[in-house]
Amino acid sequence: MEDMLIRVVENMTDRVSGPLHFRLVLQPVMAIIFAVLSGINDAKNGKSPYFWSLFTRPEHRREMLKDGWKSIGKVFVLAMILDVAYQFIELGFVYPGEVAIVAFVLAIVPYLIVRGIVTRIIQAVQK
Repeated sequence: MEDMLIRVVENMTDRVSGPLHFRLVLQPVMAIIFAVLSGINDAKNGKSPYFWSLFTRPEHRREMLKDGWKSIGKVFVLAMILDVAYQFIELGFVYPGEVAIVAFVLAIVPYLIVRGIVTRIIQAVQK
């Protein structure tokens, strides 16, 4: 188990300087663009901030997750595809767990953070 954890950490740090490293900037930027557009739309429609509402409004969770996936799904899938390509080129083998971690960090995390912040800012400016 310890060997696997060491391998994962080493593989993650190698991505910073390896081939296709441009995606470490490009994918979060794309996620942020989609988050800003969705956050503006949320504010215009009077919706509460996205990430917070996922936890506090369970009656709308399913609808909100569908909306979020519709917005960020393509970026997430692209992050997965590019990481598979990176692993195949650099490692000669694909580790699915690492693919999921990288795609989540590069696409989902920035999206979740920025969408709610944009909604709050727009709503504050409108008041």
